[in-house]
Amino acid sequence: MLPSIERFDSNTGIRIYRIPMQLFPNGFIGFCYVVLNAGVPTLVDTGSGYDNSNEDLLKGFNALRSEHGETLRLTDIKRIVVTHGHIDHFGGVAFVQEQSGAQVGIHELDRRVLTNYEERVIVATKDLRVYLERAGIKPDLRQTLMEMYGFAKKHVRSVAVDFSLDEATMFDGMRVIHTPGHCPGQVCIVIGDVMLSADHVLSRTTPHQAPEQITHYTGLGHYFEALHKIERVDDVRLALGGHEDPIDDFYGRVTAIHASHQRKLERILDSVRSAEQPMTVSDISKAMYPDKHGYEILLAIEETGAHVEYLYQHGHLSVSNLIEVEREDNPALQYSVD
Repeated sequence: MLPSIERFDSNTGIRIYRIPMQLFPNGFIGFCYVVLNAGVPTLVDTGSGYDNSNEDLLKGFNALRSEHGETLRLTDIKRIVVTHGHIDHFGGVAFVQEQSGAQVGIHELDRRVLTNYEERVIVATKDLRVYLERAGIKPDLRQTLMEMYGFAKKHVRSVAVDFSLDEATMFDGMRVIHTPGHCPGQVCIVIGDVMLSADHVLSRTTPHQAPEQITHYTGLGHYFEALHKIERVDDVRLALGGHEDPIDDFYGRVTAIHASHQRKLERILDSVRSAEQPMTVSDISKAMYPDKHGYEILLAIEETGAHVEYLYQHGHLSVSNLIEVEREDNPALQYSVD
């Protein structure tokens, strides 16, 4: 069952409505945000574009009228702001645009995900396949993971982008902050004392990380830098993420997320240090997340890979099979502790 629509008000008089949606058939829930009294009616994120997600979005606008006294309809949206180029946040852009004719904005590092979607899927799929081979994933599992990766991406098509989210510009009381790591073009939006933290800061889980070896401007190093950056924003009373619960103690949550990643880094070092032989990312992922199944295996490999990459970049791990790396096209990298 979906949570109720909630209204939040900034100290600058801007109304923010949180609309819940079932993003994927597995029941995964996320939110879009309707922002009113900040220039033209604005929708921040659009859901995945799956039927359930679109239906929940329409139901949300109906509830705005019936339960909250707003006269707004989806057709009245004039501006769509996409916080980052992950399908559960932008997959519904074409649906909303067809209903409303709204202009679309996204950070320039994620712009091609929208404007050249088909190209991006092909390139990203190839980069992931190469990485999984380098991570030591066996061919049969690699093929299964690639099929899972591609399955959820077939219903989306390219759309035009009308403007870029420029960090240096405040528009209609909304300030954009570029926070890469989880996604290259991830942004948070500050509206008075409220922050729309998208998937950069969530209330219960640490946002998923993937290595920069797959996609530039992702990776734990960029994410840590963006955490420090967002922590310096003053007077955030409330943060609203793309998933999970509202965050009343924003600064405490940022500290807790950073500490969680530090614990993962230490666990990886302990695993590699105690192993009888050098470990691949696949080996380390199995040690870190032994009970994952299905698509969660891919998420675990990416999460592990991001942390291994960070440890390697910072001199804590070294590659042990250099002769094999030199001679072969793309062998699995084997890591040991320096």
